[in-house]
Amino acid sequence: MKTGVLLLNFGEPENPVPEEVIPFLERIFSLNAPLMGQATPEQVQARSRKLAEDRAPGLIVEYREIGGSPLHRQAREQAEGLEAELERRGHDAVVLLGMQFTEPAIAQAVEQARAAGVERLVAIPVYPLCGPSTTVAALTTLDREITQQEWEVPVRQVTGWHRHPAYIELRADAIREVLRENGLSLNGRTRLVFSAHGTPIKYLDEGSRYDIYVRDFCARVAEAVGAREYTLGYQNHTNRPGVQWTQPDVDRVIAEIDADNVVVDPVSFMHEQSETLAELDHELRSEAEERGLGFHRVGIPHAVPEFIGVLADLVEGSLRETREIAGVPLRQCLCKPTVGTCCLNAAMHR
Repeated sequence: MKTGVLLLNFGEPENPVPEEVIPFLERIFSLNAPLMGQATPEQVQARSRKLAEDRAPGLIVEYREIGGSPLHRQAREQAEGLEAELERRGHDAVVLLGMQFTEPAIAQAVEQARAAGVERLVAIPVYPLCGPSTTVAALTTLDREITQQEWEVPVRQVTGWHRHPAYIELRADAIREVLRENGLSLNGRTRLVFSAHGTPIKYLDEGSRYDIYVRDFCARVAEAVGAREYTLGYQNHTNRPGVQWTQPDVDRVIAEIDADNVVVDPVSFMHEQSETLAELDHELRSEAEERGLGFHRVGIPHAVPEFIGVLADLVEGSLRETREIAGVPLRQCLCKPTVGTCCLNAAMHR
């Protein structure tokens, strides 16, 4: 049976030009329009366009500073690696990319899977920590596109997967490598700082467990590297008036931390992108060095064999009847409680 695997992703403009950046931002603001209260579709469109036009110049500068976003290239590397690994494991599979806010869009990925003769679909958002505007929104878009294209196909969806033991270990290994390269120890005046993508408090009030998953993952990775103390901060995007975000901001963490060195791990991300290469490597580094702190950022192991193996495990586990992946129970997702949608987090809440 031919399996189609859809790796769902956020997307980022590959070229730092208004023609690509403004539509990208407009789609993001439109998706999150309920954060700013009730509005007609026309009001949402106008407001999203205005917010995008206001934000675009600064983001274009960031993209130019980092030489353009590498997200798409790294996502393609993941897809190619996963397809090869699934073939090595004996699967007849095609792996396709679907982006939430850039091309190839999720609708295009569905069209490509159907044209390839796929007989069953497995959808995996490449977000280790399940959130409403990322994981859940991407899968909801997939559901809508399959319905609109009138395609009758069995679908399995995997949401939160940060508890996969091999994933925890490979992220811990990335931290260990930074410590080794710089002759640092987390038991001295070096503090481990986890930097997670922020989320609006409104989503948490409505039932999102994103903050729970962030704290759980940080605790597991810290334990794996033997960090007795660590600090968590959020990268918040406070460009919508009146919207409260998760706290503390990671820049406030850096401003107040009592340490000589900080090792910063961007736990929410599976690619290098503007949030890591600009917000952390440029902006946060500058703030740390102004305080006299040694700043060391953990790279994202986006395409190491161990991570490709994690993705392959998720595909295989979603298709098996044993309902577990790497010893962790695979159960009905609570964040997206639809038939065929499972995760590795649900056991935390039982």
